[in-house]
Amino acid sequence: MFDPTQPFSITEATPVPGRFVVVFDSTGPAEPGRLGTRALQDTVPDVLEEQGFGLENYFPRLGVAVVDGDSPQLGELRARCNAEGMPMHIVPEMIYRILPAMHDFTRGTPDADKPAVTPAFADTGELTWGVQAVLAAESGYTGAGIRVAVLDTGFDATHPDFIGRDVTTASFIDGEDSHDGHGHGTHCIGTSCGPRALEGSRGYGVAPGASIFAGKVLSNAGSGSDTGILAGIDWALQNDCHIISMSLGADVREVHPPYVAAGRRALERGTLIIAAAGNNARRSAGDPGFVGAPANSPYIFSVGALDSSLAVADFSARTLPGRGGQVDIAGPGVAVYSSWPMPQRYNTISGTSMATPHVAGVAALLSEATGLRGRELWAELAQEAQRLERPSVDVAAGLAQSPPPAEARPETPPPAPGPEEPMPDDESPESYYGHG
Repeated sequence: MFDPTQPFSITEATPVPGRFVVVFDSTGPAEPGRLGTRALQDTVPDVLEEQGFGLENYFPRLGVAVVDGDSPQLGELRARCNAEGMPMHIVPEMIYRILPAMHDFTRGTPDADKPAVTPAFADTGELTWGVQAVLAAESGYTGAGIRVAVLDTGFDATHPDFIGRDVTTASFIDGEDSHDGHGHGTHCIGTSCGPRALEGSRGYGVAPGASIFAGKVLSNAGSGSDTGILAGIDWALQNDCHIISMSLGADVREVHPPYVAAGRRALERGTLIIAAAGNNARRSAGDPGFVGAPANSPYIFSVGALDSSLAVADFSARTLPGRGGQVDIAGPGVAVYSSWPMPQRYNTISGTSMATPHVAGVAALLSEATGLRGRELWAELAQEAQRLERPSVDVAAGLAQSPPPAEARPETPPPAPGPEEPMPDDESPESYYGHG
């Protein structure tokens, strides 16, 4: 049983029995004692092994390990780390799932006092409404030279719309290869990096020139644990991906410490993690929901969903008070048409899962246009968003927008980065940029 002196409540989420995540990091920017790169690569593995834990699920780029253990063994590890001044937290490993459509998502939040709104956008024979809404086609950029990792249910690499594309795949699910036996991952990859122009069909991809890294961290049944997700993030960082897109989650109000560490350390390496805010709202019934894990990390860029009239989707989760748990931007997430594993080829589904890859694709275009990465790319996404007449707790900066063509871009300095402090025993800077 987990040590009751370290409270961590789980709401509508499933812990993995006997499995724990050990985070070698402090939980807040004001806490002292953060570990530098050398300590994560050398000292931490030594401590884990000396305390009887294996290293097969230790991720040195993140400073996070997933272990089997009992209370006495974990207590000994905690006591040693406390004695040596090594910041460390232990939480249960959790199960995450795709964020699927649960009910009719063909419209946003209804308002009985207002007439029906004519959609601002609609699918045409050339482009989906979402690609139109984020101004991808007008930008002139394609994401060329940008590496986008989509961590989901895998990818159908045989899909005819992706023949000749630069695609790298990997599976982090035991007993399953990287092929998408569900469909959710192929759909998200299609939205973020699929084609914009197709003979005989509409284009549906925001960044068709980006390199695709498809990491299977959710099974064909649509679920996975911290082990696979953290392994996927570590793999994406190893491959120097500019952007990581994650359309998955658990309905947990508390910020989950592994993704505080993962998000911050990704930003320090120049990688922006973008994640779905969650589909637990029922706004038409008076329930605005809340941003779940991992999107509620203050160092992960959280995405809410809009419908084609740019109303907040009925299911889209709202910002929670306090540090973390905030929506940072919104994207098209209702009735989104994209790729699907063969032989079906295409499908139309809804969710903040669908809004997230729109934003990831926009991030790829902005990174190509500006050269920005990490926390500077975060700031640019927020700065360039289209402001909406919606509550900021629902849409934050507004609707994600692609960069204008090169000839139309003003010559302005890049947005200022977040504050930096030197990491202990490390020459590289450490930032605390995030939504707080």
